[in-house]
Amino acid sequence: MFMTEKRPRIMMVDDNPSNLTLGKGILNPHYEVFPIPSAGKMFEILRAVLPELILLDVEMPEMDGYEAIKRLKADERLSDIMVIFLTAKRDEGSELQGLSLGAIDYIHKPFSAPLMLKRIENHLLIADQKRRLKAQKNELQYFNDHLQHLVEERSAHIIELQNTILSTVAELVEFRDDITGGHVARTQRYLQIMLNQLLDDGVYLDEVGKWNLHFLLPSAQLHDVGKIAVSDAILKKPGPLTPEEWAEMKKHPAVGVDALERIESGTREHDFLRHAKIFAGTHHEKWDGTGYPRGLKGLAIPLQGRLMAIADVYDALIAARPYKPPMTTEEAARIIQEGRGTHFDPTLMDVFEKVTAQLAEVAETSRRSMAQAGAAAPPP
Repeated sequence: MFMTEKRPRIMMVDDNPSNLTLGKGILNPHYEVFPIPSAGKMFEILRAVLPELILLDVEMPEMDGYEAIKRLKADERLSDIMVIFLTAKRDEGSELQGLSLGAIDYIHKPFSAPLMLKRIENHLLIADQKRRLKAQKNELQYFNDHLQHLVEERSAHIIELQNTILSTVAELVEFRDDITGGHVARTQRYLQIMLNQLLDDGVYLDEVGKWNLHFLLPSAQLHDVGKIAVSDAILKKPGPLTPEEWAEMKKHPAVGVDALERIESGTREHDFLRHAKIFAGTHHEKWDGTGYPRGLKGLAIPLQGRLMAIADVYDALIAARPYKPPMTTEEAARIIQEGRGTHFDPTLMDVFEKVTAQLAEVAETSRRSMAQAGAAAPPP
């Protein structure tokens, strides 16, 4: 035995029993028909049964078809049910009134069986197509929403992987230059603090506002990546460098840029690498043009490099070296300010002055953490 598709339900509402009998005879072979003698009775049955279509007589006692359709359209549960008026009237005014109230069509009495069936068939077909389109639209929307979620999730994973790689490379460089432990993490935090203040003050906003900080801050970790090519004899020398050794050390910005350009040539994603190259290549430039490797001056130095110059020097001053003790954060801040207009951008010095306490807190927290880690380490 085969399952048959459920037949559409049609309510036929007419106070004339003969019309109900005739209409049921026409419709019954094709649809599930509910012959109903009044609009009031229709609303009672609608509590339990929702049809696809209502054939509604216009002229009925107690409640006529116009009043009935007003009540149907005002009820959120019933408002989408299609209504075709049944009437003996053929004047344009009556039809316009019914269509204005929400009816989809008129069927005139006396009924023509073929015409009645064709009108009903067409309207049910259109309604079915609308339902299918709505279902497809909902499915497509669900797919798009789900796809967007997958894309966002995938993008987050890629960014997480990218940042992990950046951190690992930076840590490898720092591991070789082991006297600067924690330098990468601290300078990144200093940058974040200064950038937040830049945004609050609206300083260099035209430039900073264009940056994607999700890319910029992690890429700052690679500012010293060029030190990977500096020999251990120079990098770990327990004392001041000779002029020849210093010349070799000063090559590390250019080496870093070259390494990052090699990576960039093999990938489509250039944004974070672009920032990384700027950090690597310009963080030793000075405002007065006496820096290296290119001797850039003033605003010709990219803002990323001008910011990193402050973070890098500040951290170098508070760090311990075999040839010098660490400075206090107050001493470091004073020396940074003395470089206003020579080493550092004067505008950024105003920003630095506002965040000095925050930078000091980062430095002191790092010192305490490193001291605790050293105390907890097993003896060699």
